Amino acid sequence: MAATDFVDVTEVAGEPISSEQLARLWHRYLWALEYCRGREIVEAACGTGPGLGLLAEAGRSVVAGDVSAAMVQIAQEQYAGRIPVERFDAEALPFASNSKDVVILFEALYYLPHPDRFVAECKRVLRPGGMVLIATANADLPDFNPSPHSNQYFGAAQLDAWLRAAGFSVNLFGYMPIDSLSLRQRVLRPVKRTAVSLGLMPRTMRGKRLLKRLVFGSPVTMPSELTGTRPSYAPPLRLRAGERDTRHKVIYAVARLPADG
Repeated sequence: MAATDFVDVTEVAGEPISSEQLARLWHRYLWALEYCRGREIVEAACGTGPGLGLLAEAGRSVVAGDVSAAMVQIAQEQYAGRIPVERFDAEALPFASNSKDVVILFEALYYLPHPDRFVAECKRVLRPGGMVLIATANADLPDFNPSPHSNQYFGAAQLDAWLRAAGFSVNLFGYMPIDSLSLRQRVLRPVKRTAVSLGLMPRTMRGKRLLKRLVFGSPVTMPSELTGTRPSYAPPLRLRAGERDTRHKVIYAVARLPADG
């Protein structure tokens, strides 16, 4: 199991986040509901588990986990008696073979030291026709800034090729087009690009919060659970297989095993 606890690089319930981060959080779980209804679901690398309640409403069963003991404890306190949250490594899923329908990995693929082990575990745990749902930052953007402790980022074409090579059929989607961003963000993107190229981007959560306040304005609080009125939802844009994408901040993937096993 990885030694890094990730609390210093990951948003935690109760801490300040940008309004864009909250929008992205809601969107990826609302997107996932379409694929989770009536199914047995695992969310790996769940962090503090803000979307587990939504998944539980849609799925037949949900179990989640994270490598960080601190984040697992927060999620366990939130979902005690409702949803089991365990400490486990996404590269060593503690479930029987052919026992689940959906494995979710949101904004964590780049932290895995051996992503091939994760996808092999998904193939083992999933039933025929089972799916892996992935949301990840788009590494093909010119001002892309990798997170500390990250290992490997995927652009759309890389993600497509990697999942297909593992035996999945793949559909990719782009979310949050950069041409729809606020004027403030569009003005500051060239500044960010220069800062990234010069290695001047902050690496601590405190430094990132200060930067995000400049770019996104006043922060909001990271929720323990996504509840209440749901924001309006627009489906992400379907991407062409095998092509790079430089238009969207986030890439979604639906990787499906053959139904005949």
